Amino acid sequence: MNGFIYGVPNGVPYRVYSRSCTNNVYPHRVYPGVFYHSYNGSWYRMPTPELAGGPESEQERPPHAEQTDWASLYPSEVLLHGPQVKEVSLTFDDGPDTEWTPQVLSILKQYGVKATFFCVGHRIQTNPDVFMQMIQDGHEVGNHSWSHPNLSKLPAEEIRRQLTLTNEQVQRLIGVKPANLRPPYGAINEDVIDIARSLDLKIILWNVDSVDWNRLTGEQVAANVLANTGPGSIILMHSATGEGGTLQGTVDGLPRIIEKLQQLGYSFKTVSQLLDIPAYVR
Repeated sequence: MNGFIYGVPNGVPYRVYSRSCTNNVYPHRVYPGVFYHSYNGSWYRMPTPELAGGPESEQERPPHAEQTDWASLYPSEVLLHGPQVKEVSLTFDDGPDTEWTPQVLSILKQYGVKATFFCVGHRIQTNPDVFMQMIQDGHEVGNHSWSHPNLSKLPAEEIRRQLTLTNEQVQRLIGVKPANLRPPYGAINEDVIDIARSLDLKIILWNVDSVDWNRLTGEQVAANVLANTGPGSIILMHSATGEGGTLQGTVDGLPRIIEKLQQLGYSFKTVSQLLDIPAYVR
């Protein structure tokens, strides 16, 4: 029978499955609020959802000067970098997925580096085991909206819904809500700032952009990061992409970035460690 199966333990809906429709084999676990599909008697993971605002693009991104202006106007709410010490934070947007996120996690584990993943809510819902691997590996997770629209183009009630749904999805899985937000494309306005503040979310932008979403080689990704990183840098990378995209440059360039920065005496911190702010709230 095609369709869904679900139960309601403690009032929280969940979906169960036996195996996924990808080549990956997932554990037989039940995750709250997760959707799976039945076909020919077996249960399959639903495909990773696409990004509502489309893949990363220069058209959606505000100029870095505009982000700097917001950080100057709201220094307690909008953060671009940490203190001037030889510490940096690797941050990865748009996951989790089942293709690129596991590869990024594997590289970070190999080098013993902890990072911060800004996650899309409906991708957490679809790939809870990959999300939980982030947590089990000691990484930090933040809010990257529910479906990755450009928040600055939405009415206030929809901005709040995007952020609240993601917070609730994270809380269902790990018992706490993210305290940090990265708006998709880094696009913000007064409404985004006000609503984030009301939800106890700091807005975390960046001052080093890998541009890894733009089909770059590993050498190009590494060059973009290494040429611009300094003490206190927050480095923007990605652990998932949209339809037709590739992050092979991220996977190929990440070891070079880690090795070179370590050689230069830098240590890697999560965002909350770098900025000395909470990672989660209850």
